[in-house]
Amino acid sequence: MRVYLAISVLTLAAIVLLRRHVEVVTDAVWVRGTIVVGSATLMSVFAARTANGSKGAFRRLRVLSAVMVVAIVVIVAIPGMFPVWMKVDQAVCGVVLLGVVLVVNGKHLRAAFGER
Repeated sequence: MRVYLAISVLTLAAIVLLRRHVEVVTDAVWVRGTIVVGSATLMSVFAARTANGSKGAFRRLRVLSAVMVVAIVVIVAIPGMFPVWMKVDQAVCGVVLLGVVLVVNGKHLRAAFGER
């Protein structure tokens, strides 16, 4: 989760630094960049609470990570919605989150939290 959060924060920093270049930092980029930092922060909190044994945090981490992967696939797939650099950034985030989805939906963690 730290990698996802770090990428997200760095992306938002890049957005701030490039804000005067409206061809690469659109309103959609601002909104998506902010949402991603928020979701990455939440997922980091959920991961920490999951590590401490919270079943509710485990469920939230499973759901939010899967939802974010689907959102990223849509963002990358829809032409013209975001600049190429943002799509590449989101694709990298998607790969990281896919790893999270695979781990939190694996038999070991589901069994540890009594999930099916």
